[in-house]
Amino acid sequence: MAELALSEGPMTSVCVFCAANAQIDPVHIKTAFELGAAIAARGWTLVSGGGSVSSMGAVADGARSKGGQTIGVIPKALFEKEVADHDSSELIVSQNMRDRKAEMENRSDAFIVLPGGIGTLEEFFEIWVSRSLGMHDKPVLVLDPVGLYQPLQTWLNQLTELGFISAESAQCVYWTKDIETALDQITQELANPVTRQGTDAEIVEAEL
Repeated sequence: MAELALSEGPMTSVCVFCAANAQIDPVHIKTAFELGAAIAARGWTLVSGGGSVSSMGAVADGARSKGGQTIGVIPKALFEKEVADHDSSELIVSQNMRDRKAEMENRSDAFIVLPGGIGTLEEFFEIWVSRSLGMHDKPVLVLDPVGLYQPLQTWLNQLTELGFISAESAQCVYWTKDIETALDQITQELANPVTRQGTDAEIVEAEL
């Protein structure tokens, strides 16, 4: 019998962007499972990409191992390719990738980015841009226990130093290696939301 999750207050939904490639190092799949379990242990709902393999499947399995609710959103073109997570509390089949991301954003109060490929990076940058432009005030975090994203973080810091990314935009993302630190940060940000409107220059740049 699954362990029942304990709620710490109003229900929070956390979206996890992560890998669906089964060829990755098992350490990342283990991290995904542990993250899902930690999300559910706080009484929160997991929102994921609706696949049942690799990190995507593991994060949902982890949440359900603690009695958590899981919402999966998968495009119909990937329904078979990513092996849809039919064990989800709610499985939503979207028309395409754009609809998938929109549904995941609408269903979520916060976003955690785990190591992943180009799809994960696309999701990360899109949700970060919309946060930096003040289109939402939901927490955006990168959880990177083994330092896989360290070169990316270094490059983004360099772009910030050179003025391509504003300091305010850079501060819209929280980077950590620790699961509980990530979830504590979400709790803190949700309790003290800050909405930042982008400058005209940033808005123009994002639209080009």
